[in-house]
Amino acid sequence: MTQPRLLLIDDEPTLAEFLASAATESGFEPVVTEQDEQFRQAFLADRPDMVALDLGMPGMDGVELIRFLADQNYDAPVLIVSGFDRRVLESAIRLGEALGLKMVGPIEKPVRFEVLEDTLNRLKATL
Repeated sequence: MTQPRLLLIDDEPTLAEFLASAATESGFEPVVTEQDEQFRQAFLADRPDMVALDLGMPGMDGVELIRFLADQNYDAPVLIVSGFDRRVLESAIRLGEALGLKMVGPIEKPVRFEVLEDTLNRLKATL
């Protein structure tokens, strides 16, 4: 059986690597992107089984990506991993849900490996 693909976007290479290794440990095939356009292209080229996104990145807004995913009628889990204030995270999740997305999280930065791995394992079981 092929591994589910997790498309993730984070502008901090160290954290992106950290997320990718947790995804690998949980049996996902991680696809790491750092920019909005790169994320969209990877998404359109090969629709992932799950998405993990950071809300705050230079030159783009995680909310725009949430809208992009909704426009694509994406029906798999969307995990928010971010260092933003809890209220901001919750409103992003409410927006995603209102747009019909399966929002998961948020996992707050600094991210703990066990929490991330546990969440990914749980989600993988639902795919």
